[in-house]
Amino acid sequence: MFNYNPLDCLPSSVELPDSDDTPADNELQILVPNLLLATLALIWQNRDDWFFGINMGIYYFEFYPPNI
Repeated sequence: MFNYNPLDCLPSSVELPDSDDTPADNELQILVPNLLLATLALIWQNRDDWFFGINMGIYYFEFYPPNI
């Protein structure tokens, strides 16, 4: 029987790249979406049919048409 442990496949701290202690986002990039979220939550407080997402990547292939 094959015993699989997913934790054995994770890289160690030595294998991960070191940080340069520079955050990926600056304060304004965090403040603007949070301000928009607070405004929408206040305006639409009686609604439950909306979604707000940030830091979502969009990946595409240059030679294929997008699926919308």
